[in-house]
Amino acid sequence: MLLFRIFILSILFVFTFFLCGHSKSADSKNPNIILIYTDDQGFGDASNLNPKAKFKTPALDRLAEEGLTFTDGHSSDTVCTPSRYGLLTGRYSWRTHLKQGVLGADVTCLIEDGRVTLASLLRDNDYDTAMVGKWHLGMKFPGTFGKRDWSQPVEDMPLDKGFEYFWGIPASLNYGILAWFEGRYAAVPPTVFTAKKNNSRHPDYRIIPPYQNDPAYVPTPQNTKPIEIAPNFVDSECLTRFTDKAIDWMTEQLNKDSDQPFFLYLSFTSPHYPVAPLPRFWGLGEAGGYGEFMIETDFHVGRILSFLDQKGLAKNTMVVFSSDNGPERTWNWRAKEYGHQSNHIYKEGKRSIYEGGHRVPLFVRWPAKITAGKQYHHPVGQPDLLATFAQILGVSLPDNAGEDSVSLLPIFENPYQKMDHPPIINHASNGRFAIRDGDWKLIMPHGKLTRELYNLKHDPSEENNLFGQQHEIEERLERAITAIVQNGRTTKGAPQKNDVLWWPDLTWISK
Repeated sequence: MLLFRIFILSILFVFTFFLCGHSKSADSKNPNIILIYTDDQGFGDASNLNPKAKFKTPALDRLAEEGLTFTDGHSSDTVCTPSRYGLLTGRYSWRTHLKQGVLGADVTCLIEDGRVTLASLLRDNDYDTAMVGKWHLGMKFPGTFGKRDWSQPVEDMPLDKGFEYFWGIPASLNYGILAWFEGRYAAVPPTVFTAKKNNSRHPDYRIIPPYQNDPAYVPTPQNTKPIEIAPNFVDSECLTRFTDKAIDWMTEQLNKDSDQPFFLYLSFTSPHYPVAPLPRFWGLGEAGGYGEFMIETDFHVGRILSFLDQKGLAKNTMVVFSSDNGPERTWNWRAKEYGHQSNHIYKEGKRSIYEGGHRVPLFVRWPAKITAGKQYHHPVGQPDLLATFAQILGVSLPDNAGEDSVSLLPIFENPYQKMDHPPIINHASNGRFAIRDGDWKLIMPHGKLTRELYNLKHDPSEENNLFGQQHEIEERLERAITAIVQNGRTTKGAPQKNDVLWWPDLTWISK
């Protein structure tokens, strides 16, 4: 009898040890990471951030309720390409040769070979990595306009920047070379031509059939140049196809190895023009076609969250949601027509140095680490993700990586503390600079425009220019932005070189 009891106790001990060990392993596993990036979505286009929004975004509301909301989160620029560069590299895009505006579709990729990206960092630390959606950082296509050899691969693209899988489109829809690319090829290549067509649901344009075999015969109702497009490409299919492919890829990863962490960068084309909601969303909300398009966008975010629930992945999956800049110029028309303020209380929108140009929704949900429903009210930037991921992995970044990236992990662990974050640089599409440190924002001179100073705690709408009244603060901020520019980095470490030593937008720095 004694031997039998010893035998039973031994079995229970081994079983308990196995369960404890298994549980510890599951809890200590690096999280899956999903980064969802929208295009031209303003701060006021999330109903949890804008109580007066004319439509609801229940999936975004859920992210806020179950995660951490950064109410003072910023894209690194005010237009597509430079914001995406800062997001993926942790380095400000104005340090590259791109000083203003955006890139086209068929150009050398702005991310140089060998630069650490979110994808390469995670890939090199045992993650499967994928990018689905809009790239807009440059690709190199075989041949020239109308003279392509689509049997040849696309080069200098996501697969060369740390992503192991790519399914998506090269750039914004108005730049052309539109096809459903998987890897370096499109099953149906862009061999026909079209131009912008009028849009019945919004004052912008559509990219829809019919298409022509010869660019010389393309109708141009909006007086725009012809673009290359695949016969099976339709603008309104982007969100559905992107979400379908994202779910398909995650399913494949789970079937292959459910213990292997994955990183998915899901880059939507909405609510950027063309505003093209599917008919099932027509009539929803009270902000016209734009509101319908945002409701559809939110619907697809909800599909991703539902997939995580169904697969039991929600607890240890970090979902990061943000936008590349503020709302397009129709924000003003929409405010008058529908009473919906896409920029919320903030000044102006896309392309602008003011808050409406770069203060964007930023939510992070990670139930295993982040307490639900918390908010952080101090400035942070999208470039901070690289250092954050590195700290989660327990690795150090080299001096020539993530030069403008500061880990947000301490905020994940305790959102009540004010992090010692260095100043953040804002940058407009025309090349104008601003520096943000705490409550203070100093906008630098540019062309004939002079300096401006705002206290955003008391004046978030930037209505009261205090420049000339706070000399000590003005001088301190100008010294700080000068050092950040000249040192090639915001963070501590060995100084790095900007790709260009001086350029005309640096009007306050002597050449």
